[in-house]
Amino acid sequence: MLEAFIKDRRKEKDILLMTHLVIGYPDLERSFRIIEKMVAAGVDLMELQIPFSEPIADGPVILHANQKSLAGGTTVRHCLEFARKAASAFDIPFLFMSYYNILYRYGVAPFTQAMSDYGLQGAIVPDLPPEEGTEYLDAMAAHKLDPILIFSPATPNERMQYLASHGQGFVYCVARKGVTGDKTAFSNELDRYLGRCREATRLPLALGFGVKSKADIDFLKGRADIAVIGTQTIRLVDEVGVEGVTGFIEGLR
Repeated sequence: MLEAFIKDRRKEKDILLMTHLVIGYPDLERSFRIIEKMVAAGVDLMELQIPFSEPIADGPVILHANQKSLAGGTTVRHCLEFARKAASAFDIPFLFMSYYNILYRYGVAPFTQAMSDYGLQGAIVPDLPPEEGTEYLDAMAAHKLDPILIFSPATPNERMQYLASHGQGFVYCVARKGVTGDKTAFSNELDRYLGRCREATRLPLALGFGVKSKADIDFLKGRADIAVIGTQTIRLVDEVGVEGVTGFIEGLR
């Protein structure tokens, strides 16, 4: 489903924008207002992060947002209801992003059932490799949901092909080693890495970790299908508030 949407949308745009939101940060009401601003500014799809106490792939900015959301009382049930409301209100695809402990504790079967019922189209679970994710992958397939798998610069070519064989929708290409929010060099090395990613799969490619400016997105045109903006938007909300989101997203085009 996501693959067809992305390829169709790419006929109109040279690159798509996917943004990242930690549900419940700064609070649920303002989280929803952030989505409104992002959609109005032209975002093509969005990942909604269910907050978790130990988000191992995330840097200090997103870690802080997770902690504040949890401290404010955000639960998985709140996140599911929030996603249902967003998916019914806005005509773009929404995905969940979280860690496997969330799905395991909730129950993989009821979680994926809720995703399907509430209009979600896929999920990113960065700490669950396919070898350990049979239950998850089977449940996603049963509900026609897309499991988004991850490449990194350290992933060998053969492993990329293996991961792509279990993924659907698109592949999330991590731009560098480390966690979200650090500086990424948009360089020949990144170009070569994205070339390896392209050779490994027919799925569209999303590039995240360190994308924060129009120059970064211009670099990715012709190399990736989706630019992922996460930490920079949260920084902006921290610094100037929700109202600053619209101009920032519009400026990325």
